[in-house]
Amino acid sequence: MGRRAPGDGAWLLRDVDLAIARGERVAVAGPSGAGKTLLLRALALLDPVDAGEILWEGEAVPDDRVPAFRRSAVYLHQRPALFEGSVRDNLRAVFDLDANGERAYDEDVAVASLERLGRGAAFLDKPAADLSGGEEQIVAFLRAIQLDPAVMLLDEPTAALDREATGSIERLVAEWADERPDERGFVWVSHDPSQADRVAERTVRLRSGSLAP
Repeated sequence: MGRRAPGDGAWLLRDVDLAIARGERVAVAGPSGAGKTLLLRALALLDPVDAGEILWEGEAVPDDRVPAFRRSAVYLHQRPALFEGSVRDNLRAVFDLDANGERAYDEDVAVASLERLGRGAAFLDKPAADLSGGEEQIVAFLRAIQLDPAVMLLDEPTAALDREATGSIERLVAEWADERPDERGFVWVSHDPSQADRVAERTVRLRSGSLAP
């Protein structure tokens, strides 16, 4: 799989051949500019590729199946976009989308996750505008797992967080995957080798847009 830069056509990603098994926990590491976010966005079908293709369960994803694919493979940005209103409003918002209409908001699931993090149901009433960076990531993750994805695509979700908030996010992701270890996995982009070792079973490294040996 490869991706060229607009304009000069230089390769940003080249000859990337990566297979991820169901339930696998993979870290993608490498220096800044190595192409980690580009790779993750390509896996999420957010950006097109110029060589090769992205396969899901062994098949290419046609345009009319992309919304369903994105429910199964959810991309989480390091600076999530939240809506105006409360935490609860943000958790409910995903079900306003036509593609997610067959699912429903389950507050019991949200509260159970929050209690594991030392937060109670009152957190749901907190205005999104008052959240810290770590709290924003918690909300974004809870919002994503309501769709019951098979894989989370995590783009340096703790890069701007302190140690305590980083630990909370790592724990929340691990507990989610542990609930169904043969069915749930993730690809976690990280610039921190020690974090990659903590969260993943396997680490792949990118250097100048290619997989390092």
